[in-house]
Amino acid sequence: MIRLWAMAIALLPSAFGQQRLTLEEAERTALANHPAVQSTAFRAKAAAEVPFEVKASLYPQVSGAATGAASLAGSRIAAGALNNPVIYDRVAGGIMVNQLLYDFGRTSSVVKETQLLAQASLQNADAAKLRVLLDVDAAYLATLRAQAVLRVAEQTVKARQTVVDQVTALAKSQLKSDLDVTFAKVNLAEVQLLLSSARNDVRSAMAQLTAAMGLSQEATYELAEAPMPEDLVQDLAPLLDEAIRKRPDLASLRSLELAAKQNVESEKLLVKPTLSSAGAIGVIPAHEDALRGRYAAAGVNLSIPIFNGHLFSARRREAEYKSLAAAQQVRDSENRIAQAVRVAYLNAQTAFERLGLTAQLVATARQAMELAQARYDLGLGSIVELTQAQLNTTSAEIASATARYEYQIRRSVLRYEIGSF
Repeated sequence: MIRLWAMAIALLPSAFGQQRLTLEEAERTALANHPAVQSTAFRAKAAAEVPFEVKASLYPQVSGAATGAASLAGSRIAAGALNNPVIYDRVAGGIMVNQLLYDFGRTSSVVKETQLLAQASLQNADAAKLRVLLDVDAAYLATLRAQAVLRVAEQTVKARQTVVDQVTALAKSQLKSDLDVTFAKVNLAEVQLLLSSARNDVRSAMAQLTAAMGLSQEATYELAEAPMPEDLVQDLAPLLDEAIRKRPDLASLRSLELAAKQNVESEKLLVKPTLSSAGAIGVIPAHEDALRGRYAAAGVNLSIPIFNGHLFSARRREAEYKSLAAAQQVRDSENRIAQAVRVAYLNAQTAFERLGLTAQLVATARQAMELAQARYDLGLGSIVELTQAQLNTTSAEIASATARYEYQIRRSVLRYEIGSF
């Protein structure tokens, strides 16, 4: 609890500016605060108690009782039963003990089944953590991407405002036409719209990041740059093997499959006899003359199933079909994970290629804009040519600014698909 409070306080906005936040800190905060992580953790703890509940039947069951009864003289229970027991006036208290002696291992089999179900629940909790980490990484990197676009928009607004001022001054000196001024102002207005949209995108991304960390109150952080991932491996096969081995959701399905198989074994044992014992001891301080002042008894019971309307055979077949379904679900999940890994790998490769391509695009666009600016200054080019060159440069700079974070997001998705966060 102290650790959670300390982390929450550390993430509060500073009175002297924005709180600086790294990607690792955001991930730790999400794991400590996100309700999806907490919910699955509590479910796993609840599932871990079920084997103890089942195992309790293997131990003696001791209970106490106190009974007082009054009846009409000579009363017997005549309806509702085959026998007609006598009812005696009495006040009594005692202890009863029941003990399962032997059931051919069915209870132990059910215990194993519940242990596997508890293991599956724990693996589901790990899968929830993995998903939360992916959401945090994606939100964090998306916020950095939005901030990068915002910086490009701010710089572009300044540059185009300078062009508007220059063209306006030249138009006043009769060196440029009013049409050039209009085109320059339209070009500025377009990038101002881009700036407004970029500011909104930054606020939206920050809100998504706050929610991804499991925090209910909106906050603004100064985000540190996330380190670039290591080089992407050239061979896809090791990644596929790693995903099949490490994905916790797939491991959970495998545990459920084993639990279903164990349930089949448990249901098969329903037709076996059950041997149990029972004992009782107590005193009767107030009673009729026909009763003694104390009592004690013990017995052994062998219960042998003979016929119950095919209930046990139906339960066994039901368990077998569920086991077959669980096996097919594991196969389906393996296929889906393999496909997801392949797609994530290809997306990461494409995003990596865009890093170099967008860098070349920016260099070419800037060169073209410089040439267009020079031609316009010499009177050899039109304002349309210049504004088009500026537009191309802005688009190239935005593409380059987002390519880095897009690649990091794709690598985070790939890490999620192989279960290696």
